[in-house]
Amino acid sequence: MLTKLLRGIASARNEIVNINNPRVGLSIPPSGFSSYDDAVNYVTSAAESGLDHLITADHVAFQGGRGIDGLTLVSWLAGLQPTLDVYVGVYLLALRHPVTVARQISTLSELSPGRLTFGVGVGGEDRHEMEVVGVDPATRGRRTDEALKVLRSLLEGQKINHYGEFYSAPDVSILPVPSPPVPITIGGRSDAAIARTGLFGDGWLASWCSPERFSAGVHKSEEIAKENGRINVAWRHGYQIWVGFGDTPEEGKKVLGPAMERFYGTPFSFFEKYSPVGSPSDIAQWLKPFIESGAKDLNIAPIASSPSEAITGMAELRKILVS
Repeated sequence: MLTKLLRGIASARNEIVNINNPRVGLSIPPSGFSSYDDAVNYVTSAAESGLDHLITADHVAFQGGRGIDGLTLVSWLAGLQPTLDVYVGVYLLALRHPVTVARQISTLSELSPGRLTFGVGVGGEDRHEMEVVGVDPATRGRRTDEALKVLRSLLEGQKINHYGEFYSAPDVSILPVPSPPVPITIGGRSDAAIARTGLFGDGWLASWCSPERFSAGVHKSEEIAKENGRINVAWRHGYQIWVGFGDTPEEGKKVLGPAMERFYGTPFSFFEKYSPVGSPSDIAQWLKPFIESGAKDLNIAPIASSPSEAITGMAELRKILVS
């Protein structure tokens, strides 16, 4: 009875998602949470501000050992706040076995149906992160493609008998099948990511690109899908971005630049072109061309003078974008 009720709520939520575009999501703070109470306050504030979902990245051992297991964290976040959806953006699927990942997704979907969007990326910013789990970084694209093929088959309820270049999955199925289905989006800027979206994804999760590149990638991925017989995809394209809130662009840049440099270990000038700053209105104007080109999900990492100011800015940004 409870499962049927939860699925009914999920179905209603999906109807709302289809009507009210875009969905505006809030990333967890780049430095993580300092305590349980800190997490509760952040997540509660996000829900009370009308935001649509929470986002986390995924790393095993990034740049000296840092990281968060994306599926573990979104499972915890889903339990903290039942009204917010959760989004892994993006999961390093090539570093795991797809049968295990299918089980994790099935379990989370049974307990929180309709709330997960699963973004997949190939990684590569830290090649050693792959080497520590025995993965040759040069194979990460092919591994991801094979893992996606296995994962999608299992999440659709198929029983498979797979022996591939990187993975074996003999005589296996994963039940229960997620209902509603879990959208799988493909992150990345490259032509390979766009092609991967067409072959395996339910949307392209782009970043660090212009509206023109985004529009072209959306059209190309859908074209590839049609060429491969995927004609009934419920597309969930998205754009993932850092923003800096301030009363002026100068103030926004002042808070955003140092935060991104600390996180990536790279000068802000490398990201500045695709990292909007300023008031919620300034940032909304920067994002609108992506919405007009098909972005349904906006995954935003906001930086401001404080976490509460960041969430306040996000709430205002959402009001502008969905009005």
